[in-house]
Amino acid sequence: MSIEIANESGVDVDEASIVSAARYTLEKMEVSPLAELSILCVTLEVMEDLHERWMDLPGPTDVMAFPMDELDSSRRPDAPDSSPALLGDIVLCPAFAKDQAKTAGHRLIDELHLLTVHGCLHLLGYDHAEPAEEREMFGLQKRILGEFQAAVAAHQARDAQRDVDDRVLGIAGLDVPQPGETS
Repeated sequence: MSIEIANESGVDVDEASIVSAARYTLEKMEVSPLAELSILCVTLEVMEDLHERWMDLPGPTDVMAFPMDELDSSRRPDAPDSSPALLGDIVLCPAFAKDQAKTAGHRLIDELHLLTVHGCLHLLGYDHAEPAEEREMFGLQKRILGEFQAAVAAHQARDAQRDVDDRVLGIAGLDVPQPGETS
């Protein structure tokens, strides 16, 4: 799966982590590994322009998703004949998301992960205009985000334990050289 990210927002964000959230979401949704996605982080001014131009709504917003026009709009995983394709673009506004993260009581990266999952679901045809659609999309978003966070925490715990084990082995003189190192 090809996921490109560009940060033109002026806000320092963990780009690799955002890409990981997108990849995790698309894999959970069983999107073809040949699919392509673009993520762009923009300033408040750029997001405001996009929001007004494409949604006819004033002011900036947190995330916008732009599915590829030439693709069939029924790209949900339960739609027939899903095939590898250019999924589209997700545009994030970290400056806008920073205030939301503060209000929600979590870190900016957590908010950007949530917005990335949300944007991926929009690209796959999910929406929240109607109450039933909102329940479906937000339920799926919550589940995927929770599983992603659990996977990240488990990975960090394994890395931390590996570091402790390596230090203990080193103190005991039992450290094993890593590939490419000499003893």
